[in-house]
Amino acid sequence: MNGEKEKTGQQHTKKPNLWERYLTKEIGIEFKACLYFFAILFFYCVYKIAGGIYEAGIWHMTEMIFTCYFIGYMQVYLFLNFDEAEQLGAAEIIGLFLCTALYCLVSYLGVWFDQKLPVTALFACYLLLTYFCVFLIYKTKRRIDDKQLNEELRLFQSEHKSE
Repeated sequence: MNGEKEKTGQQHTKKPNLWERYLTKEIGIEFKACLYFFAILFFYCVYKIAGGIYEAGIWHMTEMIFTCYFIGYMQVYLFLNFDEAEQLGAAEIIGLFLCTALYCLVSYLGVWFDQKLPVTALFACYLLLTYFCVFLIYKTKRRIDDKQLNEELRLFQSEHKSE
């Protein structure tokens, strides 16, 4: 029985291997792509409805999702997950603005908003706000996770002190 506890304990303290780290990044990219696609699609649909159009273009949605994946990879591998950063420093802000600019460029060239510069500028503001909200959500989640882990550690330590 003691041997089983030791083996289990060793498994929990072992660092993630290369595959697990890669998989974690891929899951994060998948999550980002879906999250930002939904946010962009929402803006797009509001724009369409405001113009009296009640249909969304499949081609535009395809461009949006591929752009979200491409930028998701950029965020993770080039810009060090700026929306998941502990704080927004110069590098994170540069990544935030570059990714926003890329989204706006694709939206303009893809004619998502009929190449209307004021709408594209509003879209940029919307994306910046979205990135900031996601940053705050991740920061809050980390704080909650830290509290839970500290509580679990406290319980673990109190259980093993009595042994």
